Amino acid sequence: MSDRDQTFAKVTQAIEPFNKKQAALTDDTSFARDLEWDSLTVMDFVAAIEDEFDIIITMNMQAEIETVGQLVDAVEKLKA
Repeated sequence: MSDRDQTFAKVTQAIEPFNKKQAALTDDTSFARDLEWDSLTVMDFVAAIEDEFDIIITMNMQAEIETVGQLVDAVEKLKA
């Protein structure tokens, strides 16, 4: 399993408690469209990801991240 696959698994595991719609989670899953998250849910989830990976996701980065795949790539970049 590659590092990205491991990161994807951890990210999707972190999404589960917030996945009220039980949407299928792929690289293309959209936080706004598919999961229908509001801004408070996003903030709670970002905090959980930051704690899980010991990283900081800036507000500018958050604004650019729309899908699970983009988040996984951003986490991989920040971990490096």
